[in-house]
Amino acid sequence: MRVIIVDDEDLARALVREFLGKHADIDIVAECANGFDAVKAITELEPDLVFLDIQMPKLNGFEVVELAGAKARYIFVTAFDQYALKAFDIHAVDYLLKPFSQQRLDAALAHARTSVAKVGVDAVLREAAQRSKPLERVLIRDGARVHIIAAGQIDYIEAQDDYVRISAEGKHYLKNQRLSELESQLDPALFVRIHRSRLLNLGAIERIEQGRDSHTAILRDGTRLPVSRSGYQKVRALIG
Repeated sequence: MRVIIVDDEDLARALVREFLGKHADIDIVAECANGFDAVKAITELEPDLVFLDIQMPKLNGFEVVELAGAKARYIFVTAFDQYALKAFDIHAVDYLLKPFSQQRLDAALAHARTSVAKVGVDAVLREAAQRSKPLERVLIRDGARVHIIAAGQIDYIEAQDDYVRISAEGKHYLKNQRLSELESQLDPALFVRIHRSRLLNLGAIERIEQGRDSHTAILRDGTRLPVSRSGYQKVRALIG
């Protein structure tokens, strides 16, 4: 079994490494101290199992899963019990609460070995996100790079087939996600569907111009976006 260990604490990684050393069939193919390196390693090395810390700088464990996807199974390793429900919402194999014993890790590893079917982590993650609080930031993977955009910095989002085009502070990013999925994760008090293929951040609006039979949203940077009749009613209801 090919394994990656991810934790920002050297001692925590060393403990997992020591405990795994008792199992001859385990091949530790990488160790990572942050979420960015973890996403890269998981994507390139395609491990069977990842021991993954949750609270880390830059990217937390759940964001690593979102970006790295469903090819690996995950055992979360953390000192905080409040994340357990969310971990199992995305079908984590197990949840190790620090400090844990050799026996507890062995049990988690046995569970991983019997978990034959690889879970569709991405789909379940999106379902879990729909039940939680609105996204505060959006993660966009661009090759080996990861862009982290605060939700409040997004001006508008457009649907482009299976992708969305996110416009934020004069820059544009493509994310492999349906517009309806992203809409369900963003704050409905901040983002409104002004067109069947477009979401608009109300905070980005400078004014709404009314034409003979249509409306146009003028953003603070001068961008002009057509607004459907139903979209205009939604905007009016939210901003008065």
